Amino acid sequence: MMASDSGSTVMIEKEFPKSEKRKTNFDVIIIGGGPAGYTSGIYCSRARHETLILTGVLPGGQLVNTTEVENYPGFEHGVMGPDLMITMRKQTERMGAKIIDDEVIDVDFRHKPFKILTASEEYECKAVIIATGASPRKLGIAGEQTYGGKGVSYCATCDGPFFRNQEIVVVGGGDSAIEEATFLTKFGKKVHVIHRKDQLRASKVMQERAFSNPKIEMHWNTVVSDISGDGKVQSVILSDVKSNVKTSLSVGAVFVAIGHEPNTKVFKDRVELDEQGYIKLKDHTKTSIQGVFAAGDVHDHRYRQAITAAGFGCMAAIDVDRYLTESK
Repeated sequence: MMASDSGSTVMIEKEFPKSEKRKTNFDVIIIGGGPAGYTSGIYCSRARHETLILTGVLPGGQLVNTTEVENYPGFEHGVMGPDLMITMRKQTERMGAKIIDDEVIDVDFRHKPFKILTASEEYECKAVIIATGASPRKLGIAGEQTYGGKGVSYCATCDGPFFRNQEIVVVGGGDSAIEEATFLTKFGKKVHVIHRKDQLRASKVMQERAFSNPKIEMHWNTVVSDISGDGKVQSVILSDVKSNVKTSLSVGAVFVAIGHEPNTKVFKDRVELDEQGYIKLKDHTKTSIQGVFAAGDVHDHRYRQAITAAGFGCMAAIDVDRYLTESK
């Protein structure tokens, strides 16, 4: 810095504080920052294990994209999804876990300590919990992102009760779509199933349930090409895939049920995955690699609920504690 004193100019050197070396070695590293990851962090930290959570680029998982959550215990009047995840994060930090919002780009489970590489650092640990979750497949159409959480949903169990006595669209033709459509008839006055083909992929039992339900109407050879509204979903444009004829349908909600993609790309050829890409568990929460565990939607393609993910996070942390204790 330049300073003037009695007409003369002198140089004053500014001393910068030495940067503190970041800790890179932990007992447990949890990959993922949703309900499973944060719950794992709470339990691991309470068990006095040095714990690091690498949340990725979207801390909070799928819940940060939801609005009101009515079915998570402990909130009498419901809670906003992002608020729930902020509360979980604060509780996890209070227990002593270190949380870094960085994305894991590679892992090495061949030798111990395990190595976890992010975009900015390499970490080592004795045990790993994978809690990266799964992402719903999107339609990729106009209005889908705009009305996410405002009528566009990917979970009937989560959001169905918000649309009582309204007409509802379900997109898809597999078991999940038909199961969601059947469930939604408990709330909606009519459920429109939109399928791009002329027959369902769902099992015969599921088809029979749908065809016999007077509240369900099938739209064959049809896709949703646009979602519109005013602050919330009010209508969709349906396009016939053969004639390209477009029609408008007034609805209050669009449930997309065309499958999920587990967030396991970085773990391919690192741990055993099933044919859909979900992590295969051997014994409770153990993966094919000793010392590596999994929790939540990254292995669970049946329930896909925040509360079950949190439960799996608890289970994985307890299994990690036993593993580390027995390894001493």
